[in-house]
Amino acid sequence: MAERKLGNIRVAILATQGFEQAELIETRKALDEAGAQTVVIAPKPGKIQAMKHDEKGESVDVDLTLDQADPNGFDAVLLPGGALNADALRVEPKAQAFVRTMDQQKKPIASICHAPWLLVSAGLVKGRTLTSYHTIQDDIRNAGGKWVDETVRRDGNWVSSRQPSDIPAFNAALIELIAEPRQKSRTAS
Repeated sequence: MAERKLGNIRVAILATQGFEQAELIETRKALDEAGAQTVVIAPKPGKIQAMKHDEKGESVDVDLTLDQADPNGFDAVLLPGGALNADALRVEPKAQAFVRTMDQQKKPIASICHAPWLLVSAGLVKGRTLTSYHTIQDDIRNAGGKWVDETVRRDGNWVSSRQPSDIPAFNAALIELIAEPRQKSRTAS
């Protein structure tokens, strides 16, 4: 059993129809095993459909809608990819506001694959270095960010990865990023 170093940590998972299955399911499992409480937030209630690349995957229950979700009640946010999911979320004003608030508060933001589209549309990428699925590197650069082709990239309170094959490294970096403030407070006391 994994060390439960994320006890009492709440992680928002912003997603909608067409999310990449592994990027939500596997990362959520790693966060849950580390002791975090994960909450799936979507534009509409009910269930959201996963994709395994271009095939339908399983469905996931929505815990809260964007209308109900308050970013101040969360310690971190996970943005899974999937082109359909990311393209739909990027134009949701409440999703943009959610990540802006999280970033202003310097809370961890984790994005993988196409998920940085939301960060681009929220106006947060300028001056940041991140990775993503290779097809959106122009979007990141055009928004003033620096795109790198790396398995995982950490930039301040952000961690990003390219694709499902990067998930083990992404999960480790995300858990380390979220646990960091706790480590600092433990060494200070």
